[in-house]
Amino acid sequence: MKWNLRLAAANRGIWKASELQRMLAEHGLTISAGKMSGLWSGEPTSIKLDDLNVICAVLNCGVAELLIPEPDNVRKADDQQVAPAAAALNAPMVTPRQRNGRSLPPA
Repeated sequence: MKWNLRLAAANRGIWKASELQRMLAEHGLTISAGKMSGLWSGEPTSIKLDDLNVICAVLNCGVAELLIPEPDNVRKADDQQVAPAAAALNAPMVTPRQRNGRSLPPA
């Protein structure tokens, strides 16, 4: 996903992070300067849905304008490698056996 906050804000005449931060605070979302910098200039690793809701309300936009899908960047399951620990040890893959009843205590 591509984070598109800066462009969405610019389309509404908001050019500074501090201006958006003030507007968010007016709607009850207080964001620290560090977190605001990350939202404004980077791609946040996570964002609370409540925070996203306030951002959408302030910018009068939908989530689709803030989060742009990038399906070409998604890896398929077939492309993933074998578990690194098993591959590094050249260990055979472990497959669980079907259990029939109770196991015996150790000897």
